[in-house]
Amino acid sequence: MATDAPPPAHTGTQLPSTEKFVEMQQSAEFGELRSSHRSFAFPLTVGFILWYLLYVLLSNYAGGFMGTKLFGNVNVALVLGLAQFLTTFLIAWWYSRHAAARLDPKADAIKSRMEGGA
Repeated sequence: MATDAPPPAHTGTQLPSTEKFVEMQQSAEFGELRSSHRSFAFPLTVGFILWYLLYVLLSNYAGGFMGTKLFGNVNVALVLGLAQFLTTFLIAWWYSRHAAARLDPKADAIKSRMEGGA
């Protein structure tokens, strides 16, 4: 796929060697960053998938319940379907807050140490 974008400008910083990357990947600091990410992302992912599967199963096997009118033409299926969208946006918002508060500072520290050679 061709693009019209010019190549990135050379900033003059020396990239770390492969050995430095491997060393950082095996460090406790990187392990803490990875653990912080996984302990947040994995449970939320599993929870959302279970929530989604519950919705699908209810839609397939509990038609009477899902068709229950709550008010006007709004039924349980519509409310739960819209709740799927709401949960998606809430999880994205929550993750961005978590990343900004806990992941980004650690990642920036690792990046600056790797690029600065400190």
